[in-house]
Amino acid sequence: MRIAVHGKPYENSLRGDVEEFFNLLKKNQFEIVVSEAFRPHLHDLGIDLGTYSNSEGLEGVSFMFTLGGDGTLLEAVTHVGPKEIPIIGLNMGRLGFLATIGMEKMDYAINQITEKKYSIDKRVLLRLEKGGEFFSGAPFALNDFTIVKKDTSSMIVVHTYVNNEFLNSYWADGLIISTPTGSTGYSLSCGGPLVLPQSSNFIINPVSPHNLSVRPMVLGDNSILSFKIEARIENVLVSLDSRSVTVPATTEFTIKKESFYACLVKFDGYHPFDTLRQKLLWGLDVRN
Repeated sequence: MRIAVHGKPYENSLRGDVEEFFNLLKKNQFEIVVSEAFRPHLHDLGIDLGTYSNSEGLEGVSFMFTLGGDGTLLEAVTHVGPKEIPIIGLNMGRLGFLATIGMEKMDYAINQITEKKYSIDKRVLLRLEKGGEFFSGAPFALNDFTIVKKDTSSMIVVHTYVNNEFLNSYWADGLIISTPTGSTGYSLSCGGPLVLPQSSNFIINPVSPHNLSVRPMVLGDNSILSFKIEARIENVLVSLDSRSVTVPATTEFTIKKESFYACLVKFDGYHPFDTLRQKLLWGLDVRN
């Protein structure tokens, strides 16, 4: 079996865990390739590993492991793209809504895929159909697309259309378009709703709107969303997940559902409700 691994720089205290992880893969006779970005951080382990560059070199890969947090897993989604390689996130970070498996359970995770005791959780991606040329061949996101003001105290106005029908002009610091997966991220911190992963929705959520009647809106993910920006500034900041670029404020954008999915590996006993309770302390009450 061929396994790909992507990770982030790790602290010395985690070196033993990383070494143990690769030793377990070798013990199970997996062929291993690691991302070119991660490979320099593994030199001191003395392990001979092949590399892949973005999506090149992932042919025949059965699974991808990520060593880090949710940001590392989001980077891996851009590497995998339409290949839909199943991703397993081992959490070396702090919170971990996507990378939910602790490093102490790495042996369990490897055994489960070896014994085929898993299922695939297909997560909807959004695609930046118009304006996607700013994102280097990966104009899609698992969590969200955002437009926010840059380097100024002035608000921006985002004129928003749904299936070519005018919805609203948002006077705000910005606008978030979130998938259900991203509903626990930036959108949540701006007052957005929690949406379960398989809900087939997009969430439109303004950032600090200057209008008391404006609230987040949930739409079907078959909607096509378009945006025109009105601003006193020349540039705005747009992002797909953790990737951001500065673009002219005259740029127009169109969002739709991507044609492929992000495939996350799910092991027995996992449920999104568990993550909400453990990570967000959802429903925490002394009476419980």
